[in-house]
Amino acid sequence: MKESFENCIRCTICVENCPVFKVNPEYPGPKQAGPDAERFRLDGIETVDKWITHCTQCKRCDFACPYGVDPSKLILKAQIRYVSKHRKSLPQLLFSNFHYIARLGSLFSVITNFITSLGMMRKLFKLIGLRNDIPFPEFRFKTLQRFRKKSIRSPNPVDHIKINKPKERKAAFFHGCYLNSNAPDEGRMIIAILEHFGIKVAVPDQVCCGLPALGNGDLVKAQGFANKNSKEFAKFIDEGWDILYSCTSCGHTLIYDYPEILGTDEGELISKNTWNLYEYLLLLKDEGQINFNFKPLKKVISYHIPCHLRGRGVPYPAVKIFKEIPNLNLHIQDINCCGFSGSYGFKEKNKETTDALGQIAVESLEDHNPDIIISDCGACRMQISNFTKTRIIDPIQIMYDALGL
Repeated sequence: MKESFENCIRCTICVENCPVFKVNPEYPGPKQAGPDAERFRLDGIETVDKWITHCTQCKRCDFACPYGVDPSKLILKAQIRYVSKHRKSLPQLLFSNFHYIARLGSLFSVITNFITSLGMMRKLFKLIGLRNDIPFPEFRFKTLQRFRKKSIRSPNPVDHIKINKPKERKAAFFHGCYLNSNAPDEGRMIIAILEHFGIKVAVPDQVCCGLPALGNGDLVKAQGFANKNSKEFAKFIDEGWDILYSCTSCGHTLIYDYPEILGTDEGELISKNTWNLYEYLLLLKDEGQINFNFKPLKKVISYHIPCHLRGRGVPYPAVKIFKEIPNLNLHIQDINCCGFSGSYGFKEKNKETTDALGQIAVESLEDHNPDIIISDCGACRMQISNFTKTRIIDPIQIMYDALGL
C-alpha cells in the first residue's frame, strides 16, 4: 500500500489535479486533507473535520503524485473515522446498502420507477438530504443476474477467431450494480461481443463491489461485499477463467481495494486476474486470437474518460480499439472530472460542487460538436446527461454497431 505520507514533499501537484479544490473553497485539498493532516493524526491530535467529506475519491491526487503517496487512501481512512464518530445520515445508510435497494427496485421495477417519478416522492428526497432536481435512474426487471443464463450468442464467430487458438478463453463477467439493475441491455451487448469472438462467458452470482459502502464510511459492509465476491470469483480463477469488468469504478475497487480491505490471498488473486474489457480484447488481438473487422461508422464522438480509468494511463484501451473503426472521428476528454462520483452526486449537500464540475466537463466535451458522447462509467453518463442534449451512451454500443451485431 503506497500511503507513506513521509514521501510527500508538499509540491502541491495533487492539489493542482484536485477537481473539488478548484470549485469548493471549503475543501483544503488532498495535500492538507491527506499527508499534512496525517502527521497530526498519528500524534493523537484529532484533525477530522466535516470538510473531509468533500473529497469525491476520484483518485486524481494518487495518479498525479510523483512520489508514490496515495492521498486518497489517507483521506478515505479519515472519512471512515469521521463517519464512525458521527451519526450516519439517511443518504449514507441508503447508499451503503444500495445493493439491496437495487435488487428490490428491479424486482418491482414498474412500481419503483412510478413512485420515484412522483412529485411527492421528489419532495421527500430533498427532505432526507437527496437531490430532487436530477432524474433518478430507472430500474429494469430483466437484470443480468435474473436472466443470466439467457446470454446473446453470435451466429458465426468463426470468421473472427483463429481455428487453432492456443487455449480456450473463458471470462467471468463482473457487471456491478448499475449494469445489472439499471442498464442490463448494455451488459448483454458485452456478453454478445465476447461470445462473438468465441470467448466462453459466465455471469457469476455476485453482490455490489463495495465501493458505495466505502464511500459512505461503512468499511464493515464493504468488507462483507468484497468477501462474498472474492470467494465466488476465486473459484472461477482456479478453474482457468479470467475476470472482466466494464464499470471502471468497480474495476478499480476489485484491483486496488480488495487486496487491502480483505487482507487475504483471495483478494490478491482477484486483483491479479481482473481485466478491463477493452484491455482484454486488445490482449487477444495482440496474441492473434481475434480480429475486429469493423464496419465504417461516420460519427463524431467525444469520449469522457472516467477518473478511475484515467489512472490506468494512456493510451486508453477502448481508444486503441476505436481507432480501428473506419470514418470514426474520436476526441478524448480526460482533463476534467464530471464531479458526480456515484452516491456523492445524489446528495443535496454536494449539489454546488457537483454541478460546477459537471458543467466544466460538458463544455469541453461539446467543443467538437459531437454526434455522440461516450463514457465507460454509468454515473458519469448520468451526470453528463444533466447538462447536454447530446446523446450519451456506453462505449460498448459503438463497438456493437461497428461489429454489425
